[in-house]
Amino acid sequence: MKAGDLAPDFEATLESSEKVSLNQYKGRKVVLYFYPRDNTSGCTREACDFRDRISDIQARGSVVLGVSPDSVKSHQRFKEKFDLPFSLVSDESREVAQAYGVWREKKLYGKTSMGIVRSTFIIDEEGRIARVYDKVKVAGHVDDVLESL
Repeated sequence: MKAGDLAPDFEATLESSEKVSLNQYKGRKVVLYFYPRDNTSGCTREACDFRDRISDIQARGSVVLGVSPDSVKSHQRFKEKFDLPFSLVSDESREVAQAYGVWREKKLYGKTSMGIVRSTFIIDEEGRIARVYDKVKVAGHVDDVLESL
């Protein structure tokens, strides 16, 4: 996926057990961020960074959606524990991650496995990808996203 591409629509389940599709956000910018797992250090820090800057993001007419392969229950606990003011998408089937090209081979401690490569997509009001952040480093990432919005 690259800037200018039409963002793949998807239907998935939120932590609230409600269904969500990307199309329901047409007319608003969407910060769609993919992260490997709830309650891990980097993922928690990233979610809390988005939480702490949510008013700045919303002031730019944008909504945040976090996506990981964790279950709805896991997302419920994660959202409650860290008081996250945005929705988390459960992608247990990894269909959304695959559509966005973030379910890839990763190497960690000499082992190769498939997993989420931390990535963020800014999607414009017409549903096109405006910006792609691949292999995100958590520190300073939300500031970069805000600059792009």
